[in-house]
Amino acid sequence: MFGLGTPELIVIMAIAFLVFGGKRLPEIGEGLGKGLKSFKKSMGDVDEAKAKLVENAVPGIKEVNALKDKVDKAKDIRNVLKV
Repeated sequence: MFGLGTPELIVIMAIAFLVFGGKRLPEIGEGLGKGLKSFKKSMGDVDEAKAKLVENAVPGIKEVNALKDKVDKAKDIRNVLKV
């Protein structure tokens, strides 16, 4: 994690405890957690929108993906049957 070891993290946490106090730290942690969750969700939304854009922009991409899925299933069946 950014090249920080356990001693460095302990020092950072001690300084944060001294600056913000024991009552504020849970609130700050909750805010950071909500922010990270929102960021991850928005990044997933961007990836999903990009995939939809590519799928709709390139003609025939749905058919190619469907064919690829069928080929992958056939490979799986062949591996199960040991043909």
